[in-house]
Amino acid sequence: MADILAENLSGKAVMGSDGTELGRLYNISMDLKSGKLHDLLVEPLEDSDVQLDFPMDDEGHFRIPVGRVQAVKDYIVIER
Repeated sequence: MADILAENLSGKAVMGSDGTELGRLYNISMDLKSGKLHDLLVEPLEDSDVQLDFPMDDEGHFRIPVGRVQAVKDYIVIER
């Protein structure tokens, strides 16, 4: 996968591999010492009743492991 600047990802739509729109990227968690990325923090769509098998943080964002990312283009596509 080509290198992508984090500033270009902020607010990008997140879609499941089945074509379901899941929300918008809010932030990315990482290990500050190693620089390894951990989770995408995804803000769910307000009018969506999509159920995901991912944990949520205290602010209501889905915590999706970075390893589930399949593609980053117009959308961030994650394996469901």
